[in-house]
Parts: sequence; C-alpha cells; structure tokens
Amino acid sequence: MIQLQIIVTGEVQGVGYRYYTQMKAIQFGITGWVRNLQEGGVEILASGSRADLEKFIDEVRRGNPFSTVDHIEVNETEKTETYKSFAIKY
Repeated sequence: MIQLQIIVTGEVQGVGYRYYTQMKAIQFGITGWVRNLQEGGVEILASGSRADLEKFIDEVRRGNPFSTVDHIEVNETEKTETYKSFAIKY
C-alpha cells in the first residue's frame, strides 16, 4: 500500500468534483480524503495499491463532465495515517 498527495487545478470547485472523486475512490478501493483548496484547486490524499491508484489517477485526471482539469500533481508521501474509507473534507 502506498499513499499519494494529489493536487488538481482547473475548474474543479462547485461542479461536483469532490463527489466524483469519492465515487471513483470507492470504486477502486482507495481510502483517504478530498478537500477544496483556497486557491481554487482540490487536494486528495489517497492510499491503496499502486495498480488501483494508477486507475484512480486516470479517472481524477479525466474528471466529471462538469469539471475541467488543467493540471494534476502527484507526490508519494510517507504513510502516516491509516484510513478506513474515503471522505470529503469540508
């Protein structure tokens, strides 16, 4: 299991992007969270197998029909916390 920090920029706030991200995380067995950033982007902390995370990243990069993803930054982090589900942080 690895943990990634993913920063997504573009039109990703106010368009259901966090809910889309949560749905895809559940689909691929990813745990962690997603939250809006003050600058207008979205931050995701995702834990799972490398193969599942690669599929998840593909979906996050694609986005939902109402969003526009301009850029995605993925960084592997040291796993500091274990999550049992995937939550939307407010």
